Amino acid sequence: MATPDLTVRGAGIFGLATAWAAARRGAKVRLIETVRIGAGSSGGLVGALSPHVPEQWNDKKAFQFDSLAMAEGWWTEVAEASGLPTGYARLGRYQPLADARAVEAARARGVEAQSLWQGRFHWQVLAAGGPGMPQSPSGFVIHDTLSARIHPRLACAALAAAIQAAGGEIVIGAAEEAGPVIWATGLDGLLALGEDLGKPVGSGVKGQAMLVQADLRDQPQVFADGLLIVPHADGTVAVGSTSEKEWLSPDTTDEQLEAVHARALAVCPQLEGAAVLERWAALRPRARSLAPMLGEWPGRAGQFVANGGFKIGFGMAPKVAEVMADLVLEGRDAIPEGFRVAASLVSRKDR
Repeated sequence: MATPDLTVRGAGIFGLATAWAAARRGAKVRLIETVRIGAGSSGGLVGALSPHVPEQWNDKKAFQFDSLAMAEGWWTEVAEASGLPTGYARLGRYQPLADARAVEAARARGVEAQSLWQGRFHWQVLAAGGPGMPQSPSGFVIHDTLSARIHPRLACAALAAAIQAAGGEIVIGAAEEAGPVIWATGLDGLLALGEDLGKPVGSGVKGQAMLVQADLRDQPQVFADGLLIVPHADGTVAVGSTSEKEWLSPDTTDEQLEAVHARALAVCPQLEGAAVLERWAALRPRARSLAPMLGEWPGRAGQFVANGGFKIGFGMAPKVAEVMADLVLEGRDAIPEGFRVAASLVSRKDR
C-alpha cells in the first residue's frame, strides 16, 4: 500500500473501530497488531451493549446513549462492507427488581428515560412471568428497548474485513508507522502511557465468562445483580462476568466462574442442563477515570490514545471511532473532558 495517512496500533475493538471509521472516509489506514485480531478482552464472549440507568445525566451517559443509538446503522454498514455477520441485534434487556422500593425507583427512571432517551427507546416496568423473562423476587422486571447484543469475535472479524475492503492494510507483527498514530493497545497501552507520564492512568480488571449451548437467540438479554446473560444468534448464550481486581492468573478460570454459572441458572431456568462450550478469562483495560480514554498523548505530537473500554468498549465503539476520526483526520475535537488522558491523572476523590 502507499504511505498511509494514519496508523492505528492495536486490533481490539477501539483500534478496529477507529481504523474502519477512518477508512470509510477515504483515509489510507495501516493497522498494526502484535498478536491477532481481537486479542485480549476484545476476543471475549459476552457482547452486551447496554446503557447506564437513565438518571443523573452526564457526559459519559450522553456519549454512551449516542453510541448505542447509532449502533444499529453503524454495525449494519460494517456487515455490508465486509460481507460477514457481526451478531448485532437490538432485542432489549430484562432486569429483575428486588422489592417494592426498587420497583418504585425503576418507574421513576422510566419517566426520566422518556426525555433523556428522546422518546426513541423505552425503560418500562413489566410484570414478570412472560416468555424469556428472568425470575424476579418482586414479581416485576425492567424492560429497556435500547440494549442490544453483539458477538465480539464475529464483530472483530467483520471490522477487519471491512477495513481491508475499504483499502486499509492490516499487519500482524512488526511494521513501520506513518502519519498520526492512534494507540489502542489495551492494558499494555495503559501501562505504557502511565510509565511515560510518571503516574498510573489505569489498570487491568479480570473478567471470567462462559458460553453455553442454548438457543434463545430471539430473547432479550438479562442483567441481574451484576450478572449478564446474553443470547447470541448462533444458538449459544454468554454468561458473565466476574470483576476481579486481584487474581492469581490473568487468563484462567476458577470457582468464581462456577458461582456465576450457578447464579445464572437461578435467574434463568431455561439454561438448566445447557452444555458448557467454553470458559474464558482475560484482563480488561480500565482507566482511572472509569470512562474511555481518548485524545492526544500528552507531550507527543501526532500521537493519540483510544483505550480504557473496560466493560463498555463494544457499546462505546461506534462513537469512539467517529470522534477519534474527527479529531485525527479533520481536527474537530468533540471529546468530553472526562474522557481525556488528564482525567485519569487526577484521583476520583479530587474531582
